[in-house]
Amino acid sequence: MMPGSKMDAAQELVKMEPVGPASDVPTLRMRLRDLLVERAIQYGHFVLASGRTSGYYVDKTQITLMGEGLYCLARVILDQIEGMDVQAVGGMTIGADPIAGAVSALGICHGQHLDAFIVRKERKERGTRQRVEGPVPQGARVVVLEDVITTGGSALEAIRAVEEEADATVVQVIAMVDRLQGGREAIVEAGHEFTALFTVEDLGVERE
Repeated sequence: MMPGSKMDAAQELVKMEPVGPASDVPTLRMRLRDLLVERAIQYGHFVLASGRTSGYYVDKTQITLMGEGLYCLARVILDQIEGMDVQAVGGMTIGADPIAGAVSALGICHGQHLDAFIVRKERKERGTRQRVEGPVPQGARVVVLEDVITTGGSALEAIRAVEEEADATVVQVIAMVDRLQGGREAIVEAGHEFTALFTVEDLGVERE
């Protein structure tokens, strides 16, 4: 199927009305999927962060920096971790930053008290000289968040950083989208539980 026809098919999806605070989680998940298909999936020739080339790209910021998309995403993640003994959520900057902030803030409205943290790509050479920023107490139980998983490299780097600096226990890794290119396997092989809210196949994209 040609890229143009995929886009046409996406545009023919039944459009849902914008969601709000009264929407239930299944409705929010459906809306999030539609937003990903309509706004985030692009076709062409792209070079990914992993260095691989691809015929499609998931422009995650179209969701994570969009009010409605971020609200849906945060609520779905909160539902995913409800009941877990977790003190903080976060991940590698900059992809996880808006997600972690939204989950932390929205959690207060739903009785889930979670702080947020970010992991710098490199240790800063001033101030505290740390990679992990945020109120993460030593020995905390945390969830590592990712926008899009390909090989899992950035998630594993975030895990190492928060384990080394905060002696944290990573309870789970949650990604908005899994490209099905080895990331899940790498994270599970490293001994961590992994959940993807959607795979690219869920979004109508053929696995590469």
